[in-house]
Amino acid sequence: MIIDVNAYLSRWPFRRTPCDELPRLMDKYREFGVQQAWVGTFDGLFHRDLAAANARLADACRQSRDVELLPFGSVNPRLPDWQEDLRRCAEEHRMPGIRLHPNYHGYSLEQPVFGELLDGAVQAGLIVQLVVRMDDVRVQHPLMQIADVDTKPLAALLAARPQLRLVLLNALATLRGGDLRQLVAGQHVWCEIAMKEGLGGIAELLKDVPPTQVLFGSHLPLYALESAILKLREAQLSAELRAQLERGNAELLLRSRQ
Repeated sequence: MIIDVNAYLSRWPFRRTPCDELPRLMDKYREFGVQQAWVGTFDGLFHRDLAAANARLADACRQSRDVELLPFGSVNPRLPDWQEDLRRCAEEHRMPGIRLHPNYHGYSLEQPVFGELLDGAVQAGLIVQLVVRMDDVRVQHPLMQIADVDTKPLAALLAARPQLRLVLLNALATLRGGDLRQLVAGQHVWCEIAMKEGLGGIAELLKDVPPTQVLFGSHLPLYALESAILKLREAQLSAELRAQLERGNAELLLRSRQ
């Protein structure tokens, strides 16, 4: 069993992808033994009506049968009704967490409203997924050049919120070394492997991040599920450690909300 903590529903507006329709996504997951996925929606990046986008996401997840889909709603703290969007995610849709896209929604992590959003998520018992990058800079549309999220303010924000459970998505393309070690030191930050590239990438990652804080993520459908699968195979991990990364850590993170 594999738990994919980094996937999306709906369609990426700049190009079609092989698994951007739900039946094809389910076929791909069944092929590789993924039994649960934490999914956001591409609509959450570009639509102003996030209440409707999150409702569609929750409804699509309820319709899934063979693979359990857990919805992670979008919240934009620059919108006037963001507190209500957060409440709906937690109370109406019973989502386990939210997925944030600061670089697409136009705010930085050092702005006070981001801290307010984190506080609201902690109070609601929600996991927070922070997306550092969505697409490779080499294939971005020329009119939509989106820089990575600057994660430097995170250390202070985390220190002030020890109960926050934060998952960094698509962070490993740029976040590494001492900066990465500083963020995971508090043991309530997790990262996933979708954008960890290079031969021996997983072994290199485990030098900086404790194995209990590494999750399986594919970034499907923008990235190929096979890529994440092969990274773990290439790492030649023990069966116990591989199971921990593929599902065990994600299961523990989910249970920590209860």
